[in-house]
Amino acid sequence: MLFGGIEAGGTKFVCVVGSGPDDIRGEVRFPTTSPTKTLGEVLRFFREQQAQHGPLSAVGIGSFGPVDLHPGSPTFGFITSTPKAGWPNTDVAGPLRRELGVPVAFETDVNASAIGEWRFGAARNLETCVYLTVGTGIGGGGLVGGRLMHGLVHPEMGHVRIPHDLSIDPFPGSCPYHRDCLEGLASGPAMASRWGRPAEALPVEHAAWALEAHYLALALVGFVCTLSPQRVVIGGGVMDQPQLLPLVRRELKVLLNGYIQAPEVDDMDSYVVAPALGGRSGVVGALVLAEQAVAGGARR
Repeated sequence: MLFGGIEAGGTKFVCVVGSGPDDIRGEVRFPTTSPTKTLGEVLRFFREQQAQHGPLSAVGIGSFGPVDLHPGSPTFGFITSTPKAGWPNTDVAGPLRRELGVPVAFETDVNASAIGEWRFGAARNLETCVYLTVGTGIGGGGLVGGRLMHGLVHPEMGHVRIPHDLSIDPFPGSCPYHRDCLEGLASGPAMASRWGRPAEALPVEHAAWALEAHYLALALVGFVCTLSPQRVVIGGGVMDQPQLLPLVRRELKVLLNGYIQAPEVDDMDSYVVAPALGGRSGVVGALVLAEQAVAGGARR
């Protein structure tokens, strides 16, 4: 079977056709502009690919949000209250389902990344994992018992509240809703606002990295203690700095202070890891969602 996958990001869309990371028949990337123009580009790509490779069996979407994941809702498949200009209350899944005539699975971008890493990457063969992305925003998702996390809405791990000592870090935070939640303190824009230059421009020895690792580890303590994941996968542009992941591991071990007794946690290098699929976790996960839609196991 041939599937379509979409990683719908606030900055760019990535679309692929294939069946997995070793079978990508076509791929395109383009900036996220207006909904009409962007979704038009998506449809054009899939029509061209179908003409070249044959019909698609389903399409999977991992989208920036917040999104409506409830199949019975009149706004299922919509991006809802996003701060992204022009995109609030946008139907993303509906036009693709109508125009392509195939099942469309719809998930958060981080849940798509989580299921991609679970099926093909760093969390393969595990029952429980957490995926956290640290970039323009911070988001998290994961699987429990081999099933993606859902509930009242969907996980909003980037907006958990963490300790913020203003005497050490007087930066008030950049989140328009909460100011100093995790995203407001540790996202790429938060780092740029605090230090006056983008994260990638900060030298390795800069104090920014120890503070960033501290905030990320504080959040991970909460996720480890509440969700008890067998592995934590951290991706996103801010994590491209090679010194950051070792700092996060070290700080997490200090903060846990021996309380969680498990061999996996003792081996922190294998417990908190980078995505094995690199920057393709989300779009590969979208292909997995599409496959599950055909099998009846995904929200569509």
